[in-house]
Amino acid sequence: MSMILLIEQVLNGLQFGVMLFVMAAGLTLVFGVMGLINLAHGSLYMIGAFAAATVAGMTGSFLLALAASLAAAAAAGAIVEVVVIRRLYARDHLDQVLATFALILIFSEGTRWLFGSFPLFLDVPDWLRGPVSLPGGILYPAYRLAIIGVGLAVALGLWALIARTRLGIRIRAGESDREMIAALGVDISKLYTLVFALGAALAGLAGALVGAIQSVQVGMGEPVMILAFVVIVIGGIGSIKGALVASLLVGVTDTLGGVLLPVAFAQIMQPSNAMLVGSALASMLIYILMAVVLVVRPSGLYGARA
Repeated sequence: MSMILLIEQVLNGLQFGVMLFVMAAGLTLVFGVMGLINLAHGSLYMIGAFAAATVAGMTGSFLLALAASLAAAAAAGAIVEVVVIRRLYARDHLDQVLATFALILIFSEGTRWLFGSFPLFLDVPDWLRGPVSLPGGILYPAYRLAIIGVGLAVALGLWALIARTRLGIRIRAGESDREMIAALGVDISKLYTLVFALGAALAGLAGALVGAIQSVQVGMGEPVMILAFVVIVIGGIGSIKGALVASLLVGVTDTLGGVLLPVAFAQIMQPSNAMLVGSALASMLIYILMAVVLVVRPSGLYGARA
């Protein structure tokens, strides 16, 4: 394997990782602040993708499509929190899992009823089409580089929000002692609705960004939802920094594993068998990584120690 191809695959892993971060950041924020297991987070990712594809088809504007994904997912998240989630905070995790799983079915069938079963497509804008020339003679798609940039900007924005604003202070206080900040006069219900809507908006943005790479279809959020849970477990529940580091680890591990393992096994077995064994092992790598991290640090890389 050439060095250029290896660097391209590392960049692919980074792009996959920052997309996972945008998806997982909202999930870990909700999980850390509210203690809520939200299986329907992937459905909000799907809503954002469908909203973006619809608006882009109507207006031809990719930026308006991204704005629509944020607005639609945030609105859906706020409605879900007020109507359903608010009644689950005092319930055990099994009730939360069952209720949010039901939301997956409702969102999936509702989306299929509105848009049909056929996939939609979101085109990459003209100003992000084509490759960018990087040092070393590497040509890499401009849109994938843009996803990396957006993901890093989201990470910086979340850090500034959590660490440098009054709202961030309330969010951190709500994570530590929700009864105390309620006693100090903070409307905990409004705070939770805002946090849930913010997490939903990030999921919708991730769906819109990925929608220009793959098709937009019903059920697209479920596979990435599994990876998002892996990310927050590795990074530590409630840690934005942990979600970023874990997302990059998962993205690079998954991408390089799928490329390098078949090549490595081809040195000791037939190419067809090497591809089969290498691909199977590559699909397990991120779960092996999660197991190793949990053995060494049961609370995750940046999770709070009990």
